[in-house]
Amino acid sequence: MDLETVRTFVAVAEAGQFQEAADELGVTQQAVSKRIAALERALGVRLFTRTPRGSALSIDGQAFLPHARELLRVAERAAASVRAGHRPLRVDVINSRGAATGLMRAFHRDRPDIDLDVVMLLDIEAAVAAVRSGTVDATFRAVAAPGRPLPQDVEAVRVLDEPLRLLTGPGHALASARSVTVEQLVGHRIWMPGIVPGSEWGAFYDDLVAEFGLTIEATGPNFGSDALLDTIADTPSLATFMGGRTRLVWPAGHGLRLIPVTDPTPVYPHALLWRRGNPHPGLAALRGHLAAATAGEETAGTWTPDWAIPR
Repeated sequence: MDLETVRTFVAVAEAGQFQEAADELGVTQQAVSKRIAALERALGVRLFTRTPRGSALSIDGQAFLPHARELLRVAERAAASVRAGHRPLRVDVINSRGAATGLMRAFHRDRPDIDLDVVMLLDIEAAVAAVRSGTVDATFRAVAAPGRPLPQDVEAVRVLDEPLRLLTGPGHALASARSVTVEQLVGHRIWMPGIVPGSEWGAFYDDLVAEFGLTIEATGPNFGSDALLDTIADTPSLATFMGGRTRLVWPAGHGLRLIPVTDPTPVYPHALLWRRGNPHPGLAALRGHLAAATAGEETAGTWTPDWAIPR
């Protein structure tokens, strides 16, 4: 059923005259008459009767009027659900405890007036496709990994450099160190199950190994962060990298150590990606919040891959 025809019917019913309804809708009286005639043909009934003072609803018109008004209300609600600013801002983060999630929590605390819908897409190709299609408004990723240029309709800005820390158990050879240099890590086994070949974090660690000669092992199934912490706590020969903004909780008996890495400090280059021309006002607010929250970050003495977009 054509909504403009239904809207015209309601306008005539409320005005009582075709000409007055035409003036309200900004069309000619002839256009109003044609729309009403088409609606009557579609329904198979007469909706109006002529009177000396204009037009009055027939019995069928009176029966149809409340349903016509509800159709228009439903149409307005449907449009409002996707109108910029009337639906939640949808943002993709990689996991629930990472730096990007922390940034989104801070944004939500500062801007509770903006509805948020946070999703987690593992694959960068899926995330970029979702941004381009409008399924999500933005995604946090490390770009642009080698051989993965961004599409022309996608913009990106580097928003956070997250320093890596070494996580060890109490029996590890470096457990008592206040800090360790990258050179001191050479020869130690750094275990990181769950690195996905071809992912942006996989490319980051590949370049880290190539640059500094580290030993990073991604063997074995990834049973999640709890199992990783258990293994590191119980295995003196293993350590792992953790992002400095990753929130972790472990039993007190684990005796785990988080040790800063220096000379240089490897930092993971988080960026925000969005589609050019996305009109959602919450996206502009998020970009402004991130710019203010990460302004003035010190980059001296840090390392990132050559392919990371500049600050």
